[in-house]
Amino acid sequence: MAAVNGAGREHPALRPRSRGQQLWATVASRSITGVADVALLLLDAVLVLTAYTLMLAVRYELAVPTGVWEGFVRFIPVAVVVHLGANRLGGLYGPVWKHASILEAKRILLTGGSATVVLTTFVVAWERFVPLSVAMTGGLVAMGLFGVLRFQSRLFAFRRRERTEGPQVLVVGAGSSGSGLLRELSRSRTPSMQVVALVDDDLRKVGRWIADVPIAGTLDDIVEVGQRYSVDQVLLAIPTADSALVRRVADAAAQLEVQLRVVPSVTELMHSAPQLRDVRDLSIDDLLGRQPVSTDLDGVRRMVKGKRVLVTGGGGSIGSEIVRQVVEYEPSALIVLDRDETHLFDAMAAIQGRGTPVLLDIRDLGRLRRSFREHRPEIVFHAAANKHVPLLEDHPSEAAATNVLGTANLVTAAREAGVGHFVLISTDKAVRPRSVMGASKRLAEQVVLSGTPEDATWCAVRFGNVLGSRGSVVPTFMRQISEGGPVTLTHPDMTRFFMSIPEAVQLVLQAAALADDHEVFMLDMGEPVRIIDLARRMISLAGHRVGVDIDIEVTGLRPGEKLSEELHTEEEHPEPTDHSKVIRLHPPVGENGSVAALVRQLETRVDVRDDDAVRALLLATSAVDGDDTAELSGDGDVSRAGSRR
Repeated sequence: MAAVNGAGREHPALRPRSRGQQLWATVASRSITGVADVALLLLDAVLVLTAYTLMLAVRYELAVPTGVWEGFVRFIPVAVVVHLGANRLGGLYGPVWKHASILEAKRILLTGGSATVVLTTFVVAWERFVPLSVAMTGGLVAMGLFGVLRFQSRLFAFRRRERTEGPQVLVVGAGSSGSGLLRELSRSRTPSMQVVALVDDDLRKVGRWIADVPIAGTLDDIVEVGQRYSVDQVLLAIPTADSALVRRVADAAAQLEVQLRVVPSVTELMHSAPQLRDVRDLSIDDLLGRQPVSTDLDGVRRMVKGKRVLVTGGGGSIGSEIVRQVVEYEPSALIVLDRDETHLFDAMAAIQGRGTPVLLDIRDLGRLRRSFREHRPEIVFHAAANKHVPLLEDHPSEAAATNVLGTANLVTAAREAGVGHFVLISTDKAVRPRSVMGASKRLAEQVVLSGTPEDATWCAVRFGNVLGSRGSVVPTFMRQISEGGPVTLTHPDMTRFFMSIPEAVQLVLQAAALADDHEVFMLDMGEPVRIIDLARRMISLAGHRVGVDIDIEVTGLRPGEKLSEELHTEEEHPEPTDHSKVIRLHPPVGENGSVAALVRQLETRVDVRDDDAVRALLLATSAVDGDDTAELSGDGDVSRAGSRR
């Protein structure tokens, strides 16, 4: 059950229903269920007729006397009524047989056996309409046919289901994930929870059972069903659920005042089915970052498979996720480069050593060149960067040394090695930057795009905040909440774009596969999130009350900080791509010689750690909009002498 369609429009399941719509949904679901049950009942009647006719024919070796047929004709309506009545009383009309288990098999045995006993007694005590052997064997054959119809090859594949003293759970989602978790619980000798009900927006399922657990309503009925069954926990078992659906279920769980747990998203699971061990607590990533992402896997695989891929900053939040995803596309070699040995070690452990670690700082051009000559990468994902805005405001030379000069070193080494694909990880802060960090990333974009070889495909990809990256707002709020508060933010009206790390990297790979010329790609980050709303949700998610248990304090804007971010300017001429969440931009790009001169001038200031001059140069060269690109004169002044490639 998907929450959003392919075009990104809201799924009807996300819209609250009126009383009339709910009544109609209930009537419709019962009608659909009733039609299916009638069809099954008619099939059972045919099976009863078939079973007794077959046993009668076998009894008389296919030569049934005429008088016996007359008794059989009077007997068979009674047999049909008894069997169907027993089936009805035993609950054989209603379960979702696709997910049936041993409990339903026991019901078939009980109802079939009971009907056989009744009919045998009837024949013995009332009148011998048919031979006693036919009454007995016909009932047993009918019971077997009922099982074949419902179970087919799964009839004997079961274990005894144990009850548990664990929490009573309401499962949201009766699809393959929800039913798979129920089957896993039924096989467990010591299950960790007791599922008492399910809800699903597929009206054909409402009113049926899976493994003896009722599908008691739709997603609109979570609160009512939860109260009826006195649940202790809600489990969202829809890996394809987007953040809007997660928030909807979270609000219902909050009304019930119970814990909400979730199965991981599709991007977390990759290609595997969810299991009980995957179930985890709800996180802020689920509430804000579950964007439904479709990826042209074949296009990405064609780009990566059999190629030598290098990832800079491979131990960082973004870089390590690029490494994790790229390795699944079967590169011939994966080179993971980082200057931090601990982060590099962790990144290699995550891919179980399926790559080559390189402990190296991109500021060291000589070692970088030697590494490129040794490994001969064909594709480079450049994620190494200094990124913390407030910290870099106080250390502009460090920002320039890594983000600009380090990028220039990579461009030099990549050009010499003949790298065909180069992807710079950029940021929304590079658009009309006010911070040192944003200005350094904007100049890094210019360095990459102006240095693109004629026969190569180099690009940059911009996106906003990623949830859970080191030092970002989410981990900061989590630390403040764990310490008892207060949670601090700089302005009540501040907004930011958010996306989970796995989803952002999926789109980075997609953009790289779409690249054609020196371009910048922008990722559609959805709607901006108010930081104060994020703080409130995180406090509530931790089980605290805003303003009572944990306070929120506004501290004022910091240097270089903007109230809101943007992903492009009008002058960059945005245009759609084949992917709905990736937009192509054509920013003004300076001539290679002009940009190289800027870099040289910046390098002289960085060498002497003249922070004031570095800050002025970065902000001046990055504050130019339109078709003009700033060019530095020999004394460091800025003059406009722009051009466009």
